[in-house]
Amino acid sequence: MKTNTLGNTGLQVTEVGFGVLTVGKTQLNLTVEEGAAVLRYGLERGINFLDTAEYYETYPFIRKALKGTSFEPVIASKSLGLTYRSMETAIEDARIALDRDIIDIFLLHEVRDDPDFENRAGAWECLQDAKAKGLVTAVGLSTHHVDVAAKAAEVNEIDVLFPLINLQSLGIRKGSGFGTKEEMELEIKRAAQRGKGVFAMKVFGGGNLVGRYQEAIRYVRGLEGISSMMVGFGRQHEIDRIIEAVEDSLDPTYIPDLTDKKISVDQGDCIGCGNCMVRCPNRAIFRNDLGLAEVDHNICLTCGYCAPVCPVRAIIMFG
Repeated sequence: MKTNTLGNTGLQVTEVGFGVLTVGKTQLNLTVEEGAAVLRYGLERGINFLDTAEYYETYPFIRKALKGTSFEPVIASKSLGLTYRSMETAIEDARIALDRDIIDIFLLHEVRDDPDFENRAGAWECLQDAKAKGLVTAVGLSTHHVDVAAKAAEVNEIDVLFPLINLQSLGIRKGSGFGTKEEMELEIKRAAQRGKGVFAMKVFGGGNLVGRYQEAIRYVRGLEGISSMMVGFGRQHEIDRIIEAVEDSLDPTYIPDLTDKKISVDQGDCIGCGNCMVRCPNRAIFRNDLGLAEVDHNICLTCGYCAPVCPVRAIIMFG
């Protein structure tokens, strides 16, 4: 598969990366053996870029997939931590769990509108120190927000930007409202021009754009400044199809059967705490007449971010 240089980091990444969230317990809930097998298949097919995060709890999948192989993929991880200590712990936990002295990329996870970046100053300081110590190669942030992407382009110390972008603007935010793909396109271009490495998330809008599968891929591949697009895989044939897509050998009529997958809240288990509503990046969860959480499937990204914060595990994915 074709590789690109990720900004000024020097890291070579394949134009499609493997989003490891999908195999974990918040989505497909595969066993470590099952998930590692899919990961290894992706590596064997040539994918060399993996995205994970502290709260995904998928480090064991990656470690098992790499055990006994010669693969040396570029691994990106992230933390929601606010403080120096929490980020320091996240980095050390990743190094131990992945059995790697150096984590290639470590990011502030899901930075929102102001003053979120400022509120995480301690965590950001830790990332810079970790890079200076040689524990991390490149640092930066992930975001769904146009205004955060704009800020990232201006911060010299940010090496990598991981923004949400897709052909229908699904999930793109700007301040407390909605943003557009055109606005995000501009900030991606600006960041890349300033030497930031940019890789994209939510190419398929969390599954809502699978009916426009090849169009969605072409759109993101064609954006100026994008080095790679991160896609979640749970089955080997999904890897085969996207490789065919980027190699222009996929049947032009192909549409994957992912349309039935939905996140839902089990009303029998929900206690109405509201944690999932606060955590949802697209504000797709609301409180119904019973005071319980419910999902608006018209705007849900199927990202699974809500599931880990549910104290009673009432959030499920089905389909």
